[in-house]
Amino acid sequence: QVYKGLDIITNKVSLQEQRLCRHHMISFVDPLVSNYTVVDFRDKAVPLISFHIFARDKIPIVVGGTNYYIESLLWKVLINTKEKPSTAPRPASDRKVELEQLDSAELHRRLSQVDPEMAARLHPHDRRKVARSLQVFEETGIPHSEILHQQQEEEGGGPLGGPLKYPHSCILWLHADQAALDARLEQRVDDMVAAGLLEELRDFHCRYNREKVAENRQDYQHGIFQSIGFKEFHEYLVSEGNCSPETSALLLEKGIQALKQVTKRYARRQNKWVRNRFLKRPGPNVPPVYGLEVSDLQRWEEAVLKPALEIVESFIQGREPPAEPLRMEHDEEENKRSHRVCELCARLIIGDREWAAHTRSKSHLHHLKKRRKLEASGRAGGTVGDSGDAETSDEGGSLPLP
Repeated sequence: QVYKGLDIITNKVSLQEQRLCRHHMISFVDPLVSNYTVVDFRDKAVPLISFHIFARDKIPIVVGGTNYYIESLLWKVLINTKEKPSTAPRPASDRKVELEQLDSAELHRRLSQVDPEMAARLHPHDRRKVARSLQVFEETGIPHSEILHQQQEEEGGGPLGGPLKYPHSCILWLHADQAALDARLEQRVDDMVAAGLLEELRDFHCRYNREKVAENRQDYQHGIFQSIGFKEFHEYLVSEGNCSPETSALLLEKGIQALKQVTKRYARRQNKWVRNRFLKRPGPNVPPVYGLEVSDLQRWEEAVLKPALEIVESFIQGREPPAEPLRMEHDEEENKRSHRVCELCARLIIGDREWAAHTRSKSHLHHLKKRRKLEASGRAGGTVGDSGDAETSDEGGSLPLP
């Protein structure tokens, strides 16, 4: 939402709603800026909180969205390797972008040489994180893992990073039953189409992306172009006017369905992030998380708004809130950095929980069933064959091996 444009796709708050409460950090970055980062976000947001909101005796409400950006405001977790953040369009000469052009294996090999601990934490195919760790070492001369250890060991630090910037804070987590959430997200996409989504996409494509596509330099991995909802309509936008109305209609419907699917997947990742990062992490530097059930919108006033106001009012007055914060059991023996190779699926899996999820996945069970059939037929014929050219599909926590 920091980028100008695509107001419908990014679900920006309306001008009417902005008049009811002052908003910040919306629509101020040029869409052509491709190397605006979470560090830039933090460096602008923290002074706003300190000198414009607290200074007026007001309370900042950080609305998610992207939980990683919220973490950047709560904890000392980021490493600034830029000299000066900028919102003006400029060539993407960022070192991280340059590193991301390298082969994944080569990137991971380089990181292993300078920071073996960080290399062991990251999946070899997670090119963006590997590139970032390499960038940190190149521009600071200190291994990324060492800087993270220094942050966590500071007074008040913990598993999530350094000390809390704002110790007197709380998190309100609005969550819903999965079926109710999925139905609501699908309806939201339909509402976006009715609100003028296609006109917004065409206009943005013509102004910012058509020339990039013509020169084969479109980039859906950085900046606003990676927003959920824009790249899903790539085929529709680039072919409109150059194909039959029937084909255009099919591509449009394909884009709409893709947007619905990727939105639901993103919502699942957001909820998983909250559970893993905020609820399962022990330590004194995690703010209390209060769950608000929003499945039934008919009960919004009594189930969401009223308890939320009571919680916030209690914090303001220094009282214990009437609601109990959420807590989740965590396995002290769980190894989040374990490395296992599933030879059947040709995948490297990092983490005990991810391995357990992989062995229960449809993809793995499909390959297992196929292998058993081949072995059974091999025994019947007097030979044992291999699994053949098994198909694979992406899933959380794992990626195909080279």
